[in-house]
Amino acid sequence: MTDEKESMASDNSAASPANTDVETAPSGVGDTPENAPALAINAQYIKDLSFEAPATPRIFKELQNQPPNISVHVDVKAENIAPPAYEVILSIKAECKIAEASAFILELSYGGVFTVNVQEQHLRPVLLIECPRLLFPFARQIIAMTTVNGGFLPLMLGPVDFAGLYQKQVQEQQAAAAPAVEDNDAKLV
Repeated sequence: MTDEKESMASDNSAASPANTDVETAPSGVGDTPENAPALAINAQYIKDLSFEAPATPRIFKELQNQPPNISVHVDVKAENIAPPAYEVILSIKAECKIAEASAFILELSYGGVFTVNVQEQHLRPVLLIECPRLLFPFARQIIAMTTVNGGFLPLMLGPVDFAGLYQKQVQEQQAAAAPAVEDNDAKLV
């Protein structure tokens, strides 16, 4: 993954936590010594944060009378800055509605710069599983505090199974590639 961007998205944020192992070995991905750590966080930051509560203050009374419908969308993107440094962006969009009225819309892009020294075959899983797993607790705290500061109860996100999301994405890509190969074979016959 030299100048490519990697991405993974999900609308399910209530899955069980991932339990993954990453083999470390010199790979030539970066020009670092063999005893360099496999993964290091160089920086963490809020890249973008947006909070809107368009129906306040009347929505507060409605919240007392009926439960809200909260949807959460999680996306992960990784971009090579300069080997072995990568930027990983964890994007979370949460929307709280009561009937058709929006109580709040929160969008957070939380980034990190990581130094990754793993074998090439492990690079993509590390970027799309391990890096967002390390960023998630900080993003979760920002989301909870932002909703509180907006006048609502804290939105406490459940754990995200980044390994499961990654595996689902790989299966979808393989399924999408398989029909294309069959179509090409059919055309050649």
